Formats: sequence, structure tokens, C-alpha cells
Amino acid sequence: MFIRPLYIFASVGVMVLCTVFFLSIMKRGAPERMPVAVVDLDQTSISRRLCHETNATQSVEIVLITPNFADARLAMQRGEVYGILEIPEGFYSDIAGFRQPTLHFYVNNAYTVGASTAYKQLLTMCNLTSGAFQREVLRKKGLPDYLIMERIQPVAISAHMLANPWSNYAIYLVSTILPGILSLVVLMLTIFAIGFELKMQTSREWLDAAGGNYTVAMIGKLIPYTILYIVLGIGCNVILFRFLHFPVAGSSWHLIGGIVLLVFAMEAMAITMIGLLPTLRDAISIGALYGMLGFSLSGFTYPVINMLPAFQALTWLIPLRHYYKIYVNEALMAGPQWNTLIPALCLTAFFVPALLVSKRLREALENNNYPLK
Repeated sequence: MFIRPLYIFASVGVMVLCTVFFLSIMKRGAPERMPVAVVDLDQTSISRRLCHETNATQSVEIVLITPNFADARLAMQRGEVYGILEIPEGFYSDIAGFRQPTLHFYVNNAYTVGASTAYKQLLTMCNLTSGAFQREVLRKKGLPDYLIMERIQPVAISAHMLANPWSNYAIYLVSTILPGILSLVVLMLTIFAIGFELKMQTSREWLDAAGGNYTVAMIGKLIPYTILYIVLGIGCNVILFRFLHFPVAGSSWHLIGGIVLLVFAMEAMAITMIGLLPTLRDAISIGALYGMLGFSLSGFTYPVINMLPAFQALTWLIPLRHYYKIYVNEALMAGPQWNTLIPALCLTAFFVPALLVSKRLREALENNNYPLK
């Protein structure tokens, strides 16, 4: 680890850089002031008031107001705005004449977060504007406020967001992305640490140093790495849950236990891969593919329940998926302990394939059977 700086840079350096990067881009928790354009074809006091109130919200910022739709479209194509609100001609007269005007939204879904945020805020403001005009009309007809509100909103909605009432994206994403990156680091460096012995034809010397005992040799090599990975994982949790005050509704110790089991499970999968393919380049390639698929199949970016049945079955082979269940149960939901116990046992089960390939890997280490070409 000290002779080859690659190990330190690829573990400590990568985790530090990723932690700083993700916490910096999500320091506000949710995206704010998403740039949008308004095509105002009405040019009345009502349309200008709608623009003013929309621009006063926290989520969007109107950077372009134009009577020409082509200008707004060019701004969207250049990536300068994420959404366009088109106010039609005759907007004020239609409202005054109790006709139903139509507002048009255009969003660029190539930028998913920016487009969805802009669309949600524009839709909210237009609904509020419609309600405000209805209220003023009914007030002029002499109806009391309580009857007006019953007509405008006959069903009142009381929404309570569990665990994350701030809609903080960082709480959902960073708390799982960083363990996911750690799991990828553990997988790749463990494969490299074992496969490098085979590549350099030093695996027999490694076994001889352990008295020819495969188990002692493997444990002895992995202990320093394991300690380093666990320290990095716990350090990330301390930063998130202690210093940044991310919510922990359940037990912090269970989250730490989940990190420890995740490290062990990824090391076991690394041993399995280098055991099945005792060639560094092949094992690294398969490990990279497996590790990157783990982000998609873990369930924190796309719900597992909506995946195809074949992919739902594959999620059981992803350690990050089981850690994600522990995180949701402990940090967000404070569910019963058996909800944490089941994924913890699943993480432990990843030792089984590592034990099954131990004979094949031991023979590869003893014979130094690494292809030279």
C-alpha cells in the first residue's frame, strides 16, 4: 500500500474527492433558481403579474421574457433555459370573459432534474393564478371566503413528507451514492491486490510467507485494506449524519454495521471474481461491469418493484441493494429490526461463493498460472 501510491489514491483520494464533489453540488439540498423563459403574447398587466410572481418563487428564475417564441426556443436549444411558459394572446380577456385560456409549457427533459423542477413550479404557479382569479370573481359576487375556498378547492390535501420534509435530494442520493462509490473502490482494489500477485508471478511467495495456508494468506493481505475501507465508510457516515445533520430516525450503530457488512460483501465478491477468472484484466473488466450495474440495480434511482422480473431477481446479487435497504429502514423509516436483519443476512451470504471458489483460487496462486501474453 505504501510502495504503490495507487492504493491510497484510489481509495482515500477517490472517496475524499467524491465526498467534496457531491456535497458541493448538493449543498442546498434541492435545485433552486432553475432558469426558464416566458413567451408573453398577451402583454397585459395580468401576464406581467404572473411573470413577477413566478420569478419570486425559489425554484425558478425567469431569465428571458420575449414576445417571440423562436427566441425562447433557441435559448432552450443552447441550454440556457430548462423550460418555457407561453402566455397566449387574449389571456386577460379570456379570464375577464369567463373563458378558459390555455397556457403552454415546454420543458427540456434531457436535463431531468432541471426540467422536472421547472415544470412543477410553473404548474403550481398557474394553478395558484387560476385560483386567485376565481376567488376575486366570487368575491365580487358577494360570496363569503369560506364558501369561495370550498368552491375553488372542494377537497383539501394535507401532505406530510416522511423522514425528509425538506425534499432534500442530498439526503436521498448522497447517503447512498457515497457507499456505492466505496463499494466500487473495495471491489476493484481487492481484485487488483490479489490479481497483481498473479500478474507479477509473486503469488507463490505470498503463500510461502503465510506458511502455505491459503486462509491465513488471504486474511493477512486483506486486513489492512479492510480497516482502511471501514474507516472511510464510517468517516462518510460521520460527515453526513453528525456534521451535516442528515436525519437518522433509527440506530446509527446499525448503519455502521451495514457499512462493515458492505465492505466484507464486496471483498467476498472480489475474491469470487478473481477466483473464477484468475487473470487480472478479465477480473477487472467483469468487476467494473458488475460494480457499475450495482448503482442501477440497487433501487435508489429507479424502484425495484417497477423493474422487469428478471432484473428484480438480479438485485439480490447486488450488495449495495441490501445496504440501501438497511439505510432506508434505519435512517429514514425507523422500521422494526427484522427489516434490517434480513438484508444483513443477505450481505453475509456473499461469503458463500467466495468459499466455493477458494480451491480454484488457491491452485492459481500455487501455480502462478497467469498468462504472459
